[in-house]
Amino acid sequence: MVEGVETDFAKRMSYGDYLRLDQLLTAQAPLSGQHDELLFITIHQVQELWMKLLNHEMDLAIENMRRDELRPCFKALSRVSRIQAQLIGAWDVLSTMTPHDYLAFRASLGSSSGFQSWQYRMIEFRMGAKDEFMLRPHRHRPDIMGPLEAAYRGPSIYDEALRLLARRGLPVPQAVLERDLTKRHEADEGVTAAWAVVYENPEAHFDLYELAEELVDLEDAFQTWRFRHMKTVERIIGHRMGTGGSAGVSYLKGVLERGFFPELWSVRTRLKAR
Repeated sequence: MVEGVETDFAKRMSYGDYLRLDQLLTAQAPLSGQHDELLFITIHQVQELWMKLLNHEMDLAIENMRRDELRPCFKALSRVSRIQAQLIGAWDVLSTMTPHDYLAFRASLGSSSGFQSWQYRMIEFRMGAKDEFMLRPHRHRPDIMGPLEAAYRGPSIYDEALRLLARRGLPVPQAVLERDLTKRHEADEGVTAAWAVVYENPEAHFDLYELAEELVDLEDAFQTWRFRHMKTVERIIGHRMGTGGSAGVSYLKGVLERGFFPELWSVRTRLKAR
């Protein structure tokens, strides 16, 4: 017996009540009876929970950047980096499933596919990967379309970073600041020049220098997640078509070529020795 520990929860909220574990632990409902379907469902549900938290932290980072309050922004982005590590690590668990294991229950998925994850699209939109086509799978859900379309039409985290640079007096081209936010940001030499001022004078612009490196970490981890996704899919289904009609591995390889913050990479080539 442990003195003082509560044991009677007939009329009190317990740990399981607070976390709603009854709902959480009954949300896995395999359809095939195959052993590995539970693994598949659990990994994807866990990733969706991490993505929910990641979007929550991205909201905070963007909000604070908008207010020129970079310390809480950095804290949120630091947490995002830890979440991304969990997302990347999840593929290691899923990759223990063999092609034979997956094919035993694949038909149970019907037309469902990770391509349809609205939380993943929300992250991409906030990173700046704008594509109106990606809204289409969610047209039947106004509750999802509302916030997703707002993210699609609103500024990305990189747009907010460039606005911050401009407010600090750095030479971000006006055309970039006034661009159509529903389009993907394209590399701009003027933006590279603005970041070069930050990188070549880190003592004078240290918080912007730190912001730049936080954004590089964000993209680096996101691309690592994409790569691990692609290799896990290739390992399990080869080059079959995806369950939702996507091209599968070839599609996932294609998106690896699409970065988010191009000038933060190109600026490294043009920096001068101090």
